[in-house]
Amino acid sequence: MIIVGLTGGIGSGKTSVAKQFEAMGVPVYIADYEAKKLIKKSKIIKRKLIQLFGNEAYLNGKLNKSYIADIIFNDKKYLDKMNAIIHPRVAKHFKKWVLKQTSPYVIKEVAILFENAGYKLCDYVVTVTAPKTLRIERVLKRDNTTKAKIEAIMKNQWSDDEKVMLSDFVIENIELENTKSQVKKIHELLLQKSQ
Repeated sequence: MIIVGLTGGIGSGKTSVAKQFEAMGVPVYIADYEAKKLIKKSKIIKRKLIQLFGNEAYLNGKLNKSYIADIIFNDKKYLDKMNAIIHPRVAKHFKKWVLKQTSPYVIKEVAILFENAGYKLCDYVVTVTAPKTLRIERVLKRDNTTKAKIEAIMKNQWSDDEKVMLSDFVIENIELENTKSQVKKIHELLLQKSQ
């Protein structure tokens, strides 16, 4: 089975691209979504995050996102430690998920595919790009956040140029119809490669 990593910076539209692959019958694993489920369910992750961030890491049994975000975006060391707790468990969960799939290829959508070296475990990588101003605009519409917080997240992610250099396919996600035709082309190429 071919593993295709799908990534892109915050606001690039990788989730909408993932949905387009899904609409063509491709199984899609959204790593952030699965990580959130594991953060909620896993007693091991919960215990380790409390050890790392203190008792304020969880409020009423739920991850205290704003408290943790303030810490990790001001000190990359904490972000790396948090990723070291969560990513191995998500990777294990993904392996089990792949075994249940029967399609020629699967998509693993990961925001920080390059930053955590996850691209090395993929057969192909698709990077979704969009101009920085458009990405910021999208996130401001989508999330209850500030431009400064978005830019702090962007600083912790690789630049589009760095990602593109290591990618097999690049989708410029500005206009929906154009994005759909790029996805269709890549889908057909991946089906050919899987034969």
